[in-house]
Amino acid sequence: MKKLKPAKVALVQVSPVFQNLEKSIIKLKELLIEAKSNGAELVVFGETWLCGYPSWLDYCPNVAVWDAPEVKEAFLEMYHNSIEAGGKEMQSIQELVAKLGVYVVLGANESVSSGLGGKGTIYNSMFIFGPDGTIQNHHRKLMPTYTEKMLYGHGDGAGLKSVQSPFGNITGAICWEHWMPLTRQALHQAGEHIHVALWPMVHERHEIASRHYAFEGRCYVLAIGQIMKAADFPKGIELPLQLQKDPQIQTLRGGSCVIGPDGNYILSPVFDKELIIYAELDANEVIKERMTLDVTGHYNRNDIFDFSINDSRK
Repeated sequence: MKKLKPAKVALVQVSPVFQNLEKSIIKLKELLIEAKSNGAELVVFGETWLCGYPSWLDYCPNVAVWDAPEVKEAFLEMYHNSIEAGGKEMQSIQELVAKLGVYVVLGANESVSSGLGGKGTIYNSMFIFGPDGTIQNHHRKLMPTYTEKMLYGHGDGAGLKSVQSPFGNITGAICWEHWMPLTRQALHQAGEHIHVALWPMVHERHEIASRHYAFEGRCYVLAIGQIMKAADFPKGIELPLQLQKDPQIQTLRGGSCVIGPDGNYILSPVFDKELIIYAELDANEVIKERMTLDVTGHYNRNDIFDFSINDSRK
């Protein structure tokens, strides 16, 4: 089998312009140019980076009140600042990616105006771009987590696949998908070498999930978190008293890190800083670790367990 080339990766732990698609895309392009200028070949962004994770769901007391007008307004704002896979905003991102010639993994709030998918539904999505600017994988989070169910639709199996690159196959999963055993197995079987774990914040439990994924899959994991303050919450949503007193409190603190295929940290979690984190990866190390554990090969029992995936777009 052909030897894989090493790669430099960049984890972008920098805030978007919350709920402003136009300004966030401008910032996205600036960050991509910066990462490329520093030699990055793969650049990754966190869960719904475009245009911001709804962290307010975890803090604000009245978000689940039935028919609350301020929550409907927040949903409307999210919808208007979501991105369409075939829209002009996406095309402008693809054009820049092609110009830079890098691989990009981007978490985004996605809406749909035509074709399959609800016309009033937001999806928690991940896009993997190839260096020619094409969308080589488009994944929608299979199951919105807890309160996210108020805002997001269910995804499908169409994105449970890998993207080939000269430095190894790339996969990704979003947040608590890392605790869905069959989702993990589907991505392991896709032949991954580098896995991108998109999180709102990589706190301790998410670190555990990311390290477990790396050990189980014998792959690199780029666990990417985000920075967000209470001041970034939608206007009109009632804040708890503590956040009213100090809206500069960070509700998302980053925690981005890089984990090797043995489950150990290559770069430990970084909290409370906006920055781009760089690391050098060599996917040939993945094969060394699979000598002891390969859950898709010698450590699998296909004679006992049947496994299949519905990979159609719903």
